[in-house]
Amino acid sequence: MSRNSPREARVIFGFHAVLARLRAEPASVVEIFLDETRHDGRIKDLAATAERAGVKVMKVPTKRLDGFYGGGRHQGVVARVEVKSLSHSLDEILEQVKGPPLLLLLDGVTDPHNLGACLRVANAAGVHAVVAPKDRAAGISAAVSKVASGAAEVTPYIMVTNLARTIDELKEREIWVVGTDERAEQSLYQANLPEAIAWVLGAEGEGMRRLTREKCDLLVRIPMAGDVGSLNVSVAAGLCLFESVRQRLPKS
Repeated sequence: MSRNSPREARVIFGFHAVLARLRAEPASVVEIFLDETRHDGRIKDLAATAERAGVKVMKVPTKRLDGFYGGGRHQGVVARVEVKSLSHSLDEILEQVKGPPLLLLLDGVTDPHNLGACLRVANAAGVHAVVAPKDRAAGISAAVSKVASGAAEVTPYIMVTNLARTIDELKEREIWVVGTDERAEQSLYQANLPEAIAWVLGAEGEGMRRLTREKCDLLVRIPMAGDVGSLNVSVAAGLCLFESVRQRLPKS
């Protein structure tokens, strides 16, 4: 269950992503570029935070910021950072988990915005790691970091060679693998969810691959009362993960 984590420099942009990296690992921030036309309190606070951390700050024209990543909303803030190695393997993460693991497995989520949103909701729910197959997944990029609002900097994202084999290894650790399927008999709110759980979600539209679905210990459906046929994968992930969180709460 190894991780694809070459150490290299890349850019992140936007206030949330840059501030999160500054707070989590300031030594990994190489330099920060700020829009020279902005003089508001938000930009001043970020500059002060960077300077206290000993990070070089430069004010540059907006066009230079635009050139770093080829488009998008940078909010006047771009940082060059070293890629943070959160962990080397899923095994390593699971060995350090205290209490029942909570994992999110993504099968075929290739859109950076969807991945960023999934990382954000996973972090909010206290997920120990997000796992995806190397051949059918988006990698961590500036766009992912922007949408994740800092979660990409602190949430382990493990890319595995074989998702089906990883699922088998999770089962050996007595972690239940639960997937979502609109045809499942039980709804999300009827199911008695196990505490040690790995939620599996597929990309919107295609869903999970057949083999991934067959590997699941349990399938549940998200009740849909309206006219839409499906939910964005990050919304579905939020519903499932927080239902696990709710069921783990002590019974009064």
